Amino acid sequence: MGAGHAHRLYRQGHSPVHRLPPHTKLAAVFAFVVVVVSTPREAMWAFGLYAVLLAAVARAARVPAGFLLKRLLIEVPFVAFAVLMPFVAQGERVEVLGLSLSVHGLWGAWNVLAKGTLGVAASVLLAATTELRALLLGLQRLRLPPLLVQIASFMIRYGDVITDEMRRMRIARQSRGFEARGVRHWGVLAKSAGALFIRSYERGERVHLAMVSRGYAGSMPVIDEVTASRAQWSYALALPLAALAVCLLGWML
Repeated sequence: MGAGHAHRLYRQGHSPVHRLPPHTKLAAVFAFVVVVVSTPREAMWAFGLYAVLLAAVARAARVPAGFLLKRLLIEVPFVAFAVLMPFVAQGERVEVLGLSLSVHGLWGAWNVLAKGTLGVAASVLLAATTELRALLLGLQRLRLPPLLVQIASFMIRYGDVITDEMRRMRIARQSRGFEARGVRHWGVLAKSAGALFIRSYERGERVHLAMVSRGYAGSMPVIDEVTASRAQWSYALALPLAALAVCLLGWML
């Protein structure tokens, strides 16, 4: 998989959660999200307990609340969609602060907000405690199709290359006194985008030829074999199992 790549969501640490094998964390987060989505929206107390479980994981991983809340801003578009649902949905209406809102829309908005926020929070905690390279190894260990793992690996690494190329082109434009201030400068930006595409395509061709010359035949060698003990699996699955118990109570009560 090559060298590791740090990303902005990752928070360096040595907590018990950081030390868990990546495939156990991937399986735990996936199972947790499935359980949350399966919970009836009327069981509001259950979502509060899910939030408490995630807070316990964040504490064990030593991830500050501010770090987590800042990353949750990624769901703002979904929040905007949820806010509109009570106004546009059909069915029974109810008056709230002088506004006529749909009952079905209110439940739908709550459903999207609660389940979406919990899912995003779980994903942020996964990213905050697992490096990108480890995530790829975890996907490989979980028997994800090798071609998909390779595509994800190349995308991550090539994304860094393109970002660096964009930075150099921006510095080159600024060194020549260029500063985009209006529509008349869009032509220069369009030409820069075209040049970036050509350079990226040519670089991709060179990388592919270099890989083929070194024996690449459609599969990457497995450098690290990630394993997990029974105790590590038990530790990782504690979150989805506790969530499952809450979900079952939500359906029965």
